[in-house]
Amino acid sequence: MTQTAPTPTHLVQQRYRDPEPAQPTQWNPVLDVLYRHRSVRRYLTDPVTDDTLRLLISAAQSAPTSSNLQVWSVIAVRDHERKARLAALAGNQVHILQAPVLLVWTADFARLRQLAADRAAPLDGADYLESSYVGFIDAALAAQNAVVAAESLGLGTVYLGALRNNPEDVAAELNLPPQVFAVFGLLVGHPDPSEDARVKPRLPQGAVLHHETYDLVAQRDHVADYESRIAEFYAEQELSHSWTERVLARLASEESLNGRHRLRESLANHGFRLK
Repeated sequence: MTQTAPTPTHLVQQRYRDPEPAQPTQWNPVLDVLYRHRSVRRYLTDPVTDDTLRLLISAAQSAPTSSNLQVWSVIAVRDHERKARLAALAGNQVHILQAPVLLVWTADFARLRQLAADRAAPLDGADYLESSYVGFIDAALAAQNAVVAAESLGLGTVYLGALRNNPEDVAAELNLPPQVFAVFGLLVGHPDPSEDARVKPRLPQGAVLHHETYDLVAQRDHVADYESRIAEFYAEQELSHSWTERVLARLASEESLNGRHRLRESLANHGFRLK
């Protein structure tokens, strides 16, 4: 029996768990891919080819980059033993071993440092916090382009912030020189249909969209509404989470950061001065 493709209205409803979603007045295939996004944590063994990888990276390089500095690089990790070592550094997440490729996105100032050294040119501006921000933001923009490209090809993805749990060890494993820092990982592969991963609902727009000025008080009711909507999603996934309890626990203490409380120190250890 042929399944009917979800309508734009259904996709909007799915994203917000809104029982009365607004009917989109505009739609196209790009929006269709964006609204279908879900994190995939179970993968088939099918490889991601070099041709596909090149396509994803060229899509990443099509993202905006501040002043065309292009201060990011990515390391594609396919070797099973290396992935296993990285998985051990990132909370032993099994899907790191399952996915055929792990992309490690870095803020990369080593390339510009080398360029400056070759010309005996100053590069003092790279030592400031602003420049580090640019590296992290550029890497994130590039990676998200790659995610959209991958999902448009039927591939699945999931980000790995846990690579920041042990930044020095990750750097050693990947032979990262000073001024190159692993910002996050991204798994890419063919989704295992048995996982039945669903689109996770997001906060209502009333909680995140402000007009002209910021209004904190107005968010409270929207957040409360979201708590009940996402509870339905968690129940379908046979999870007992409360979103409120989950986010508060995630930021409750130094221990809850799982080693990432050392981020400033780790960046300094890798040549980021953060003036």
